[in-house]
Amino acid sequence: MNSYIIITDSSCDMSPDILFKWGIECIDLKFRKKNEPGIYSNRDMPVSEFYDAMRNGTVFQTSTINPDEYKKAYRDILDHGCDVLYLCFSSGLSATYGSAESAAKELAAEYPQRKIHVFDSLCASAGQGLLLYYAAKKRDAGATMDELITYASEIAPKICHWFTVDDLKYLKRGGRISATEAFAATVLDIKPVMHMNDLGKLEAVSKVRGRKQAIKALYENYQLLASNPEDGVYFISHGDCRDDAVLLENMIEQRYGHKAGYIGDIGSVIGSHSGPGTLALFFIGRNR
Repeated sequence: MNSYIIITDSSCDMSPDILFKWGIECIDLKFRKKNEPGIYSNRDMPVSEFYDAMRNGTVFQTSTINPDEYKKAYRDILDHGCDVLYLCFSSGLSATYGSAESAAKELAAEYPQRKIHVFDSLCASAGQGLLLYYAAKKRDAGATMDELITYASEIAPKICHWFTVDDLKYLKRGGRISATEAFAATVLDIKPVMHMNDLGKLEAVSKVRGRKQAIKALYENYQLLASNPEDGVYFISHGDCRDDAVLLENMIEQRYGHKAGYIGDIGSVIGSHSGPGTLALFFIGRNR
């Protein structure tokens, strides 16, 4: 039995069944409806209901977990005599890392014989999930926690995150693009092709005309950047647009002969900022 436990957060957008299979524990990040008191996690609201609400005008907001919640999650592991390795949502998109790190430092004196390491994945959605997939395989092969941290430091900067969105109003609302850009893109049916850069932040790379061209651009980036496209593992996540996810998978399968390692929903925490119709592709590249 390993002397450390890998934990993550729900921004990884992997199903609870998959995380259980991999032996990874998950902390639920939270979201709420704007100007309403209720607090939700991905488990509290079906993703189809969430995206339907967005389409009908509901505005969702996210919030960072406070350090006390992290301390409880850490203690549940530490009290069983295990160390903690937390593979965390990108610090380039959220204050989650800072809150988790603060909690770890506060517990260091209380558990001097144990280790709590918060690893800034600089990843999100199923890109974070892809890191977890490789981390679980490395752990199961016998890697110590220090060896796994070194491995994660090597592989995380190579996890490519490519995505497109169907409606730019959600990126506008989050300050990712200007109102003028969003209006012009809507009128001209322009779709952005974006990626996550080396700092774990979103970055627009190109613009194409129409949804089909945007999906094709994701496929072309796989062709161009994947370090091992013939044998590599790739994940796809989507904001309630599974048909588009399958279309993207078919493009890759027809060229390289293998299906996605995982196709799943973009959960409510990420989806609050990207909106319905978001499509994302994740794979190991030579670099990002």
